[in-house]
Amino acid sequence: MNIGFIGLGVMGAPMAGHLAAAGHQLISCVNRSPVPEGLAEQGIQVVETPADVARLSEVVIVMVPDTPDVERVVRGKAGLLDGLRADTLVIDMSSISPIITAELAQAVEAKGALYLDAPVSGGEVGAKAQSLTIMVGGPQDAFDRALPLFEIMGKNITHIGTHNGAGQICKIANQIIVALNIEAVSEALVFASRAGCDPAVVRQALMGGFASSKILEVHGERMINRTFAPGFRIRLHQKDLNLALEAARDLGVSLPGTANCQTLFSAAHAHGHDNDDHSGLVQVLELMANHEIGASKAAD
Repeated sequence: MNIGFIGLGVMGAPMAGHLAAAGHQLISCVNRSPVPEGLAEQGIQVVETPADVARLSEVVIVMVPDTPDVERVVRGKAGLLDGLRADTLVIDMSSISPIITAELAQAVEAKGALYLDAPVSGGEVGAKAQSLTIMVGGPQDAFDRALPLFEIMGKNITHIGTHNGAGQICKIANQIIVALNIEAVSEALVFASRAGCDPAVVRQALMGGFASSKILEVHGERMINRTFAPGFRIRLHQKDLNLALEAARDLGVSLPGTANCQTLFSAAHAHGHDNDDHSGLVQVLELMANHEIGASKAAD
């Protein structure tokens, strides 16, 4: 089918590439950077505006960084709403505000089209490996129609609820858990290293017990090896925790651990670590301890 794909960035490009490899014709509009070389070779059609994408597509997928970006794509000047045809399916795979998601869904549905929010987890690695976790909110018939496309891009696909915004709420919950786990692993490894233990050996021991986690496995290794090239940037995780705290305020829910992690992310921002991988949060704990992980090993 003809699929519009807006947002050919670090994750969007491989996701779009998998769809093209499966035989779909892709249409996009590129404002910030040229079409990635691999997609150009796969024959992606490039048009001027999101409205032009909508006119040519049966399904439009949006994968951009933040809430204002999605708003511009959908209801900005020459946005999707200006070219949207009845029965077109719009799928927002960005991580944005659930409140704005509901508003955008209403605007799309007023045009006789369908809307799903389907944020993802798994980062660049998952996007390239077609192993993304996809959390979906929206009508059942829209989900059924989108499922074959989701199966090309991901593995763990869950229809969270039939109301728009349900997928975004689940993604926010995911980001809360990931942030708190990164903070916990950071504290544990800084503590162990400052006390004179080799953090790599401590991590290895913990991987065999109840403290084992994917964060300890992957990001614990990043912290020890000082490999903070971004898979998922601190500034994007900070954005997601802002969404969590805003939604919690509206719900009257206290999220003290999330608020603490956001404070640490703000400190990372202040020290110029915005574009580090979110495992780089450990650097803030190291500053507070005046001790870098691995220093104890070097002293030995």
